[in-house]
Amino acid sequence: MRVAEGRQRREAGRTAGGPARLSRATMLDLLIGGAVSTVVAAAITANLGGDRGRDVPAYLFAVGLGALVLLRRRAPATVLVVSAAGLVGYYVAGYPPVGLALPLAAALYSAAEAGQLRWAVLVGLGLLVASTAFRAAEGTSVAYLVGFELASSVAIMAAAIALGDGVRSRRLRRREQRWRLRQLERDHAREAARRVEEERLRIARDLHDVIAHHISVISLHAGVADEALDDDPAAARAALGHVRSATTQVARELRTTLGLLRDAAVAEPRQPVAGLAGLDALAAGARATGLRVAVHRRGELTGLPAAVDSTAYRLVQEALTNVLRHAGASAVEIDVARGPRGVGVVVRDDGRGQREDTPRGYGLGGMRERTALLGGTVTAGNRPGGGFEVRAELPLGGTA
Repeated sequence: MRVAEGRQRREAGRTAGGPARLSRATMLDLLIGGAVSTVVAAAITANLGGDRGRDVPAYLFAVGLGALVLLRRRAPATVLVVSAAGLVGYYVAGYPPVGLALPLAAALYSAAEAGQLRWAVLVGLGLLVASTAFRAAEGTSVAYLVGFELASSVAIMAAAIALGDGVRSRRLRRREQRWRLRQLERDHAREAARRVEEERLRIARDLHDVIAHHISVISLHAGVADEALDDDPAAARAALGHVRSATTQVARELRTTLGLLRDAAVAEPRQPVAGLAGLDALAAGARATGLRVAVHRRGELTGLPAAVDSTAYRLVQEALTNVLRHAGASAVEIDVARGPRGVGVVVRDDGRGQREDTPRGYGLGGMRERTALLGGTVTAGNRPGGGFEVRAELPLGGTA
C-alpha cells in the first residue's frame, strides 16, 4: 500500500512539475562524491611532493574517485577495490601525495555498511602496509610514518569502517524489530481467529444441545397429546402443558445463547449458564415423557468451576436427548460423582443400544469436543446386558 502511494506521489510530481526530483540517497551520494573530489583536488593543488606536478590527469583522477561514490550502493566491494587500485596507480605514477584515508573513507564506509566488512578491513590494511613499506624504502622517516601518518590514517579508516558497520547493525535491528512486530500482529490475528472459531463451535454446540433436547421433549409430549386428545382430555392438557413449558425453556436458552452473537452494547442481560443445579428439572422433563429417571449424586457438587459445572449438565442433557430420540428405553440412570481430581458423569439406559446402521449425529461428537476443552474424556458404547452407556471424566483443573 505504501509503495503504491509513493508511486502515485511520484507520478503526480512528474505531471504537475515536470521531471521527478532526485532521491535523497542520490543527493547524498552527489554531496559525498563532490566532497571526495574536492579534498583530493585540494591535495593535488597543494603539490607537497611527488615526481610529477599537478596536471590534467591528476585532476581527472580526483573527479573519477568522486564519481565512483555514485556506484557505492550498487557495488560497494567493486568501488572499494577500484578506488584502492586507482590510488595505487596514482602514487606509482609519481603524482603529489593525497593521503590514503580520506580518498578511501567513503568507499570503506560503503563496503562496511553493505556487509562487506572483511573486504573493507583487508583492503585498508593492505594499502596501509604497502604504502608504509614503499615510502620507507624511498627514504621517508620510519618514525614519521609510524608515529604520525600511519596513526592518523588508521584512525580515519577505522572510524569509517566502524561507522558503516554500525549503521548496518542498526538497520538490521530495525528490520528485525519490524519483522517481529509484523509477526506479533500475525500471531495476534491468528489467536483472535482461533478464539472466534472456538466461540463459534461452542455456540453451535449449545444450540445443538438446547434445540435437540427440548424439541425431543416437545415431540414426545405432542405425540402423547395427540393420542389422548379424544380419550383422555386431562392427559392431553397435561402433555400440552409440558410442551408449553419446554417451549418457554428453549426460547429462554436460545435467547441467552444468541445474545453472544449480538453487540455488547445492545445485548440483553444474559441468564446464568445452566449447571448441575438444574439436573432435577432436566430429569423431571424426561420423566414427564413416561421415562423412569433415577438421579444419584455423590460428593459436593456445589462450588464447581463454571466450565465443569455447565459441561457436566450439557453432557447429561445430550445423553437424555439421545435416549428419548433413539434408545426406546424405559429407564435411565444418571450418576454424577465428585472426586478429588474431577467430576465423573455416567448416563446409562435399558434401551436397544446402538446398532451399526444407526446414523451418526453431532451429539457424541459435541460431547467429546466439550470434554476435550477441559482436558477430559468421554467413552460411549453398548452395555453387556443391553442398553447404552455414556461415561465422562471432567478434571477440576480444566478451563473452557
